[in-house]
Amino acid sequence: MPDTGPHTAEKEHGTGRVPEPERTPGAGSPAGQRDAQYRYHRELFPALHDWERTERSVVEFSGEEGPAGLLGIDQMGHFGPQGCDLVAGAVIARGGGPLDLCELGSGFGGALRHVVDRITAGGLAVRRAHGVDLVPEHCAVSRSINRAQGRTGITDICASATAVPLADASLDVVLVTGSMPHFPAPGEVLREAGRLLRSGGLLVLTEEVSLTPGGEEPSEGFRATHPRGVFYTTPLDVRLRELERAGFADVVRTDLAQWAVALLTDRLKAVRIFRGSVAGIYGAGPTDLIRDTLEAARTEFLAARLSPALITARRA
Repeated sequence: MPDTGPHTAEKEHGTGRVPEPERTPGAGSPAGQRDAQYRYHRELFPALHDWERTERSVVEFSGEEGPAGLLGIDQMGHFGPQGCDLVAGAVIARGGGPLDLCELGSGFGGALRHVVDRITAGGLAVRRAHGVDLVPEHCAVSRSINRAQGRTGITDICASATAVPLADASLDVVLVTGSMPHFPAPGEVLREAGRLLRSGGLLVLTEEVSLTPGGEEPSEGFRATHPRGVFYTTPLDVRLRELERAGFADVVRTDLAQWAVALLTDRLKAVRIFRGSVAGIYGAGPTDLIRDTLEAARTEFLAARLSPALITARRA
């Protein structure tokens, strides 16, 4: 990846009135969201639902077993393992420990596993990690991978990110690595994060394709691979107000636009160069859909219709 780092972090404060986040009628119910997210991710990543076969294909391709051989294949956000490294770096910079943490919208669990490994390598102990996801099939895949890797310190919880079955003030860190656009009510998710965190606890978000500079919609080209009812966007000022209402202070937004364009350019090159090998793991159709999805996001970043960012905040 080119040596293009994130822009300098800056304090952000929402001003003025902007439209509320988009909503698709009926799509935000738990059952509707569970089905919509399952169908979308099943079409995009069918290989992960046959994890044992996929793992064998990964080993054949990479020559390595276990987490080192995955090459980010179970970290399915637009930012992949590089985005997870940003999250882990924010947690390490906070310090403390041993840490109790969770990821909301953890999907297949790859991002959480990666972040836990990086935090541990950075010298912080993780006492307990929880992955929270609404889709039972995603949780089942994550549990299978965790068992195969002998990860006894990670618990998968199948639940809504707005109603997590953990006690108030029970966590030191809450993470959302790229899943913000999959939440139809992100303000409620942030309030739940505030409930879960102890005073002074850390919230870390990678906002991949979830923030707009104002109230405008992304392009219809973007919607071809990021359908309404599966992906929701929120104006930046609205997100900042949501954080404030959820009880967060010291909100810092790091603009990732330049970094994200460079990253997605490199990811697209890798998909094209290794298309045969990637198609052998994912299938030809899903591989082309992954390519088109990354290209659509890159186009929105270049046009400044989406504002990729790393956001950190402290529970007041």
